[in-house]
Amino acid sequence: MQNITDYHNDIIAIDADYVKPLVDAIHLIIEGDTAAIIDTGVSHSAPAVMAALAAYGLAPEQVAYVILTHIHLDHAGGAGELMARLPKARLVVHPRGSQHMVDPSRLVAGTRAVYGEEQTERLYGTILPVPAERVLEAADEAVLSLGQRELLLLQTPGHALHHICIVDRKTGHIFTGDTFGLSYRQFDHQGRQFMFATTTPVHFDPVALHRSIDRLASFKPEAIYLTHYSQIRDIPRLTRDLKETIDAHVAIALAAPGSGQARIDAIKRSLSDWVCERARQQEWGLQGDAALDWLAMDIDLNAQGLEVWLARTRRSPG
Repeated sequence: MQNITDYHNDIIAIDADYVKPLVDAIHLIIEGDTAAIIDTGVSHSAPAVMAALAAYGLAPEQVAYVILTHIHLDHAGGAGELMARLPKARLVVHPRGSQHMVDPSRLVAGTRAVYGEEQTERLYGTILPVPAERVLEAADEAVLSLGQRELLLLQTPGHALHHICIVDRKTGHIFTGDTFGLSYRQFDHQGRQFMFATTTPVHFDPVALHRSIDRLASFKPEAIYLTHYSQIRDIPRLTRDLKETIDAHVAIALAAPGSGQARIDAIKRSLSDWVCERARQQEWGLQGDAALDWLAMDIDLNAQGLEVWLARTRRSPG
């Protein structure tokens, strides 16, 4: 199947086909006759997941867990649709996100306020609720048993307060959602991978994010799986790269003049300049306008998130 990448360790990436190819990964872990799915993409992604299960000889009843790294809709918008198709699965989600999966009305309303009803439907489809009795809240350092495999759940704030990461104790690999940033495969060059930060609204906290990244790196994983997009290796180098990128984003935000939309626009301009220079220095696989075109949505969201962070941190007491 063209939308599947098999890493030959019972870990498979499924392209969620969100916005464009190779942007949003759904990960499937297979252990014997049972399976877990990490992140769900959007409602439109569910048929691709079901087709991947069938391709690996798995019935819907064999999926034990659907695990959400966090509840941003490109990661969790398809949870209700997918859970309706997986009759025995439990939905695993951070305690701060569980109520929004049971009653997604606030998530839907907030998204419609930003994108409008037509665009929300196009991007995310119908966002269905998940029955409360099927939701399992992810305590920090809780362990899920998947056949003979153990999955360690870690609460990792910084990108979002409702974020968790998942350590696969069988391989030592980690599924990091957005905590460990973005690394699109289109930017790979001569086998070398590169990092970009994600500072999206509304919970970005650079101190907490650095701490979460250090926690993940302390496990010394040989590979990490990002939602955007899938497997990365050479983790010590990429850890340093990501932390430098976060610090660059913060410095750009702190130096930006004005406030509100004017400051967002200034941050976007500076981020765009930084991307072009970073791409040139590190010889990214996409350069100049091509790099900016691919990262346009991320740059826009990062600028908005940095503005929210600045407004929050500079707000006077009381």
